Amino acid sequence: MQQISSNIYVETGFRGSNDGFVITSEGLVMIDAPHKPTDAVKWREEIAKKGEVRYLINTEPHIDHYTGNHFFSGTVISHEGTRRAILAKSKDELIDWVRRNDPSGLPLMDKYQIRIPTITFSERLSFHLGEHTFELIHLPGHTWCQIGVYIHEEKVLFTGDNVGYKVQAFLHECDPFQWLRSLAIIELMDVDVIVPGHGDVCDRSCIPELSSFIREWVDTVRKAIHQGLTKEEAMNKISFLDRYPWPIGLDAMGPEFQRKSVARLYDLLRT
Repeated sequence: MQQISSNIYVETGFRGSNDGFVITSEGLVMIDAPHKPTDAVKWREEIAKKGEVRYLINTEPHIDHYTGNHFFSGTVISHEGTRRAILAKSKDELIDWVRRNDPSGLPLMDKYQIRIPTITFSERLSFHLGEHTFELIHLPGHTWCQIGVYIHEEKVLFTGDNVGYKVQAFLHECDPFQWLRSLAIIELMDVDVIVPGHGDVCDRSCIPELSSFIREWVDTVRKAIHQGLTKEEAMNKISFLDRYPWPIGLDAMGPEFQRKSVARLYDLLRT
């Protein structure tokens, strides 16, 4: 666990998304929850030393950001689209993922229930806890319901997977053009520290490289379309697997995500 500002701690070593919490004078605010039950329980024990979780914010609808909600207290907050995605997810599917990827955590799933966000928003939501101001901002890109969580007093922004520092980007459900616009917004924000969805903590200087990588993805798939390649041919030909490492524990899924990313961009660019 790493302290990145006066009152904010993050963990970048779990399989799945980075997770963090903010200490306020009236309790804690968590941002995302560990994917593996064994990590979630350890994280809960560490957090309990700092105070009670009052709110838990999910930055996006992918399971590595919300599977661990069950193990924490506090009101869950998300974008309205993320809530709909979580509602559509099967508990059995998440338990099966744990069975395959965290077998020692399976006993922790005995009474597991998916915790659904009970507060949602569409574009912006602000709340205050103690002396801290939390601004939740709709920043579509990696997913259409992606959000950023900006803590004003600390000048820290949690981005979910809109930012991944020196790791592969996940484009399998993205809108690359909205993503680039959201990254441009982030680059102009009064932010000292960025907590990305994956990879090490960084700052706004990482944005140009990431934006360039997304543009390269788009240009490469567009060129394949112009050359007359079918979607399947493009999926077989295009790969950026050698460009960046995959986030912790996801190496084996690299080829699958690359193919899904090509397919996603191919469909978007053909419309």
